[in-house]
Order: sequence, then C-alpha cells, then structure tokens
Amino acid sequence: MKVYFSGYRNHWLSPYTILEKVFYWREIDYDEPIIQKWSNRLNPLCQAAQKFLDFVHPKINYVKIDYYDTWSMDHTLAHIVLPMLKQLKEKKPGSPFTDDEDVPEELKSTSAPAKENEWDTDGNHFKRWDWVMDEMIFAFECKLDDSWEDAFREGVIDWKSVPCAWDENGKPTLYSTEDGPNNTYKCDYDGMKIVNDRIQNGFRLFGKYYQGLWD
Repeated sequence: MKVYFSGYRNHWLSPYTILEKVFYWREIDYDEPIIQKWSNRLNPLCQAAQKFLDFVHPKINYVKIDYYDTWSMDHTLAHIVLPMLKQLKEKKPGSPFTDDEDVPEELKSTSAPAKENEWDTDGNHFKRWDWVMDEMIFAFECKLDDSWEDAFREGVIDWKSVPCAWDENGKPTLYSTEDGPNNTYKCDYDGMKIVNDRIQNGFRLFGKYYQGLWD
C-alpha cells in the first residue's frame, strides 16, 4: 500500500495583491477607478497563471492498494487510523455532539451543571468527545498489539489429543483435547471478555462518529 495526500495548494494570486506591491508607498482603495481598471486587466493573467500552476503542481491524492493489503484489511487500516486519531485528539480542533447513551454516567449531559442559556453546550460536552476518542484509540491500539491478552493468561500449556471416535476399521476419526501431566495453563476468559467488549465498543464508536472526525 502506498498513500500520499498533499496539502491544499492555493495558486491564486489576486490582482489587488499585485497592485498593492506596485503602489507600495500608499494604501490603495479597491474602488479607485485606476485600481479597478488595472484589476480588470490583470485578472485574466492571474487566472491563466493559476491554471498553469494547477496543471504543473496539482494537489496529489494518490492511493495504491496491493493485493496483500486486503489479506488482513482490518489490521492494515489500523496502522493508518491509529496515528490519525492520536493527532486529531492532540490538536483538539473541536467536538461534535455525542449521545449520552455512549458515555459513562458522570459524563452525560444530565450530570453536567445547569446551563446558563438553553443554546449553550453543557459542561461535559468536550469531556464526552475526549472519552469517545480515548475509546477509539484504545480499540485500535489493541488491534495492533494483542499482548493485552497476556495479562489474563498464566501457566504452561501441555495438551494432548486423544481419540474419541473410530471407523469400522478401528482408525481414529475424531480427537478430543485433554490436559497433559504438565499442564498448568489458566485463562481468565471473563476478564478477557470485558476488555474485548470495550474494544468492540471502540470500533462501534468509530463507525458511529466517523463523520465527526474532522479538523
């Protein structure tokens, strides 16, 4: 996969900018007849220059997908989504509206101090979005690094396969797994499910508030 997005490229040069440089010794009035006259004359040249620069130096939106990028597409996209989420949270350009049903009780709008005006955002408005962003980030971090599961496992695995069904010739056709003599493996599946549910909820929030991910 190769992805390259360039920043917005503004090649427009206003005729008034040129005239301000020409009449550098004074402040120009855009309504002056001479300014209007030369502005009209320069405008076609400025438009031609803009078209030329847009052609030779366009905004680049380049995406190349290789066939192996979709083998584990969820994992591949996580490498892109996670750093973008972290940067968006760090810059904090603003906060979209979030539903009370998606956040803990203490962050709901009903738990915020009374608003001075009905049209004001409540005191937990930005806190809710920070919490939602953190849950998204947590989900994608766990997607890229599943070592969190190690906290719920302990011991050594010693399992063996034991025949439990045979065909008419006495050949085993089905096996079951039983503990070996040295097996000490234990796993807290209930605790692991709590974390996994949080991860799934983070992905759900990412989908629900996808259009709120803007700067």
